Amino acid sequence: MSKLNLGSVILGERRYQSLVLFGLQERTFLRLLALFLVLSAVLYPYPRLAMWLGFMLAGYSAIANDSIQTIGTFISSNSEQKWWKLWLYIGGIFVVTVFYSWIVYDGDVTYQRLSSPEFSESPTSFHFLQIAAPIVLLLLTRLKMPVSTTFMLISCFSASSSGIFSVTQKSLFGYGVAFVVAMVVWYALSGIIKRITSGTPHPAWRISQWLISGWLWSMWITHDAANIAIFLNRKLTTIDFVIFASFIFFGLGLLFYLRGDKIQKIITEKSDTEDVRSASIIDIVYLFVLFVFKEWSNIPMSTTWVFLGLIGGRELAMQFSKNSETNRSVTQTLKMIGRDILFATIGLLVSVSIAIAVNPSIQKELAVYFGWE
Repeated sequence: MSKLNLGSVILGERRYQSLVLFGLQERTFLRLLALFLVLSAVLYPYPRLAMWLGFMLAGYSAIANDSIQTIGTFISSNSEQKWWKLWLYIGGIFVVTVFYSWIVYDGDVTYQRLSSPEFSESPTSFHFLQIAAPIVLLLLTRLKMPVSTTFMLISCFSASSSGIFSVTQKSLFGYGVAFVVAMVVWYALSGIIKRITSGTPHPAWRISQWLISGWLWSMWITHDAANIAIFLNRKLTTIDFVIFASFIFFGLGLLFYLRGDKIQKIITEKSDTEDVRSASIIDIVYLFVLFVFKEWSNIPMSTTWVFLGLIGGRELAMQFSKNSETNRSVTQTLKMIGRDILFATIGLLVSVSIAIAVNPSIQKELAVYFGWE
């Protein structure tokens, strides 16, 4: 057999092995989802058990999906670092951030994001779909969809349509603000950004990026810890807090071991995100936008929509800037932005559908609005 034919056979065998391994991984994942659905169906009538099952499913699914926003650029630009170093740093910041809220706000780990009338009451019973919502989120994450965890997890606990409307309004406004801010920054400052990101980065950039990423991650927690804690009592006991913090801490370890898993592609396909300087600039702008919305109101919002607006505006600005270099055409960029919006919208529609199915009060409001009764 010639060397060429032998090489083709070896390459073919490797591709076959990769496909087999991929198939096994997907089957294992689907079996786990089926197991979680069965557990949800069995345990949802028992509030104490359902509470912790829902939290655990929401904890991993929310962090896994939202990892693209805050630690996605961190993972991408630190691909040469040991995964456990990244985990201990980010995990440690999580524990410190939620501990501060737990102490200052008397057992509340959400920075009072659930203090509005629609969400202020601790759940005393659960609907099957409320527990199943994180499982749907896990499936959509596996399909690499940047779904809003705020819509998916919080909306199904809203006592009225006004709560969902408030969250949706703030989130869509956040998308628009982030898109415009990104367009202005990456177009107006493209020359400066190009000079900053050219050549070999100074070692100080690595330190700065870790500090900025840590600050951004902490800011994200102040917004999105509510997505996870929505299943739990509004005031956690010491034991509850230890379980809460420990589960998320070790869940982050798994996420870093998997290097962000499949959802990480949303970041890696964007321009220059592996450069520590570009990643730092993205994080700084995102941090600024999140800080503004944090100070604006305590209404929960989708940080996913804000992040997609930021990335979309950046990519489009780079197309029109003379100082930016990109391999994509304007059409390809618009398709990429449109695809991200489409996937996020699918998540929004699914979450609203779950919220309607769960809440009789919302069903009644819709019936009155459309004249069905």
